[in-house]
Amino acid sequence: MKHRNYIKLEFPARSANEALARSSIAAFAAQLDPTLDELGDIRTAVSEAVTNAIVHAYPDCLGTVWVRARLLEENELEIQVKDRGRGIPDVDKARQPLFTTGGEERSGMGFTIMESFMDRVRVRSKPGAGTTVTMTRRIHSKK
Repeated sequence: MKHRNYIKLEFPARSANEALARSSIAAFAAQLDPTLDELGDIRTAVSEAVTNAIVHAYPDCLGTVWVRARLLEENELEIQVKDRGRGIPDVDKARQPLFTTGGEERSGMGFTIMESFMDRVRVRSKPGAGTTVTMTRRIHSKK
């Protein structure tokens, strides 16, 4: 699919960088003139995807997270969050509400939240090679 504009971010998988990714993608998405609710949804979905990469992909080491966003035709925003961490052995199981590998302090609702705020969420993962989460959302521009 042809894109009109894009942004790429790369950063260490540190929790402090989650806010950077969330804010950067929201600022980029502002080109589509989203409502405040749409921006909030995008920020929340990015936060969940990046947090998953930071917490679950690299539990014992400091890895890298890549975030890419593209403005597609017909006011669609595509966001991709990628890591090269430990991967997800069973993606279908991981997408079930309340499933977590992050211990008692994690809710297990990350994928559920992403799915509720975005139009589409695709998860590709290979154990030992990492995970890529691709989310899309059509923006209903006020223009």
